[in-house]
Amino acid sequence: MMGTHIKLEGEDAMVHFGVELAASISSSINSDGVVIFLEGNLGMGKTTLSRGVLSGFGYVGAVKSPTYTLVEPYELEDIMVYHFDLYRLGDPEELEYMGIRDYFDSKHLCLVEWAEKGGRFLPVPDLLLRISMIDNGRDVEVVGRTDRGTAIIENLNRRLKL
Repeated sequence: MMGTHIKLEGEDAMVHFGVELAASISSSINSDGVVIFLEGNLGMGKTTLSRGVLSGFGYVGAVKSPTYTLVEPYELEDIMVYHFDLYRLGDPEELEYMGIRDYFDSKHLCLVEWAEKGGRFLPVPDLLLRISMIDNGRDVEVVGRTDRGTAIIENLNRRLKL
């Protein structure tokens, strides 16, 4: 599968990257939706990136990590976005009880932090974003896991002129 690395310095750069990612997603999304896993240690910018993506789809307002609620829905004009944070998930089976499969239906965008805690109850992501610390900022590795994910990366590379 396809992948790319993006070096970002500062919170504004992370938000801007999220906006560009949203634009790349909107030209690739179809009736199946898009699933993105966000990986990285605490404080790496996963929620900041999610805020940028939501902003790119027109959301104006605070975006906080849904650490205690597990999922925060955002009903936007053109898309439904679900922001998951599974950090405090006790047992992956809890996802089955909350009807997790329903979130991954139709034209939804699902941003999932701490996806590794969801185990077999989560689908294969279209994109995997690994955020790690570098000298003066963050390295975001973007890996396409599906054909849709690869198309999003191609759009993103064109937008960012990579």
